[in-house]
Amino acid sequence: SLLGAGPEGVEEIKKHHYFSTIDWEKLLKRALAPPFKPAVSRAEDAFYFDTEFTSRTPRDSPGVPPSATAHELFRGFSFVAPTLLQDGCAAGLHGGAPAAAAAGGRQNGVPSLLRLQGVKPSNITSEYDLKEEIGHGTYSVCKRCVHKATGVEYAVKVSVRDPKWDPSEEVQWLLRIPVTTRHPNVVALLDVYDGDKDAYLVMELMRGGELLDKMLQHEFLSEREVGAIMYVVVQAIGYLHSNGVVHRDLKPSNILYCDDSEHPDKLRICDFGFAKQLRAENGLLMTPCYTANFVAPEVLKRQGYDAACDIWSLGVLMYTMLVGKTPFASGSLDTPKQILSRIGEGRIPENVGNWEAITPPAKDLVRAMLHVDPAQRLTAQQALRHPWLAHRATLPQLQLAFHDASAVKGAMSATFKALSEQGDLPSLLPINASNLAQRRKNKPGSKSSND
Repeated sequence: SLLGAGPEGVEEIKKHHYFSTIDWEKLLKRALAPPFKPAVSRAEDAFYFDTEFTSRTPRDSPGVPPSATAHELFRGFSFVAPTLLQDGCAAGLHGGAPAAAAAGGRQNGVPSLLRLQGVKPSNITSEYDLKEEIGHGTYSVCKRCVHKATGVEYAVKVSVRDPKWDPSEEVQWLLRIPVTTRHPNVVALLDVYDGDKDAYLVMELMRGGELLDKMLQHEFLSEREVGAIMYVVVQAIGYLHSNGVVHRDLKPSNILYCDDSEHPDKLRICDFGFAKQLRAENGLLMTPCYTANFVAPEVLKRQGYDAACDIWSLGVLMYTMLVGKTPFASGSLDTPKQILSRIGEGRIPENVGNWEAITPPAKDLVRAMLHVDPAQRLTAQQALRHPWLAHRATLPQLQLAFHDASAVKGAMSATFKALSEQGDLPSLLPINASNLAQRRKNKPGSKSSND
């Protein structure tokens, strides 16, 4: 019989294991937080709850697990914003912006950011003076900029319009964080401009430099100092995870100081170019993206992964600060194949550097954060409750040395360079082009060799 057609009716459906995570009483009282909130930028966006639209055949199933593009689940199904339907009249809504862009169209093969609430279509140079380059990535360049009206300095991330790169997910969730609830150790996004060729993300300027550089400059760190740093960073990552966001690229160069004080409270988690919003409880992120040593083994194997990847990266960071060496790259001569093989095996070197000098709780937390099984790895909240972090104020102040500070950064840089120079993978050829087929063909007495 059909589910729900029995004597219990709809109660039978509600009791199904598929809905086991839903508290129906709280749902009825609207006491549950919604999995996502549709992006509505104007009052008229909610006019289309009408049979003319709700009777349409859905083009996107609302059964897909919610993600950063959740607002598009109902495109053509029940809720349709005017800007998604009326390309022709959209230009007037955005002060003369191109209709396709204003209507959430595409520019150079990349979805326009103008479909997101808070994105400005005007030219950034009308409000900011762009200055020198201060950093760069695969698809973006970071520059210093000055707000013309106030003279305040900021950083602007200029993302190129490339069909392989869409910054909209990074922009979308950063814009949705209210200023009043934003975590102080997550970089603040101030303005977003969508130009014809590039997208511009204006953020607070990081004047203090990278965490890794500061670590190497000191040459010595105590467990208490590392504990203070790790507490701030893990707390910030816990905030991201509680808001359904995984960073996925937590290398030290993406953890920076906003000023020169080097106080842990001045650290900021930056560069959300690879960040994704978590799926529903049964959904896993499947896009493999990683940076050399800071990659979890399940990502290497191209398996599904979730917030446990960020905890892995923080475990690598903690190990490096305490032990004075990276856990999976011993020197600049290590090949990418060697490093990635060690990561995949999950072997943590416990006979090098300062390992013997650090306390048992520190070792226990490192092992728990670098556990090869993501299901057994600690969550951010569990890590914060671990005795080593919970009692960070009483940790030893014995100075632990970086045995070869330059080698730490050198090994990482060499690995990143080797990865980028690997080139394309071999192309697939017909089976008769293989070495084995050629040997068989040329073997004396074979049929092919006698033809």
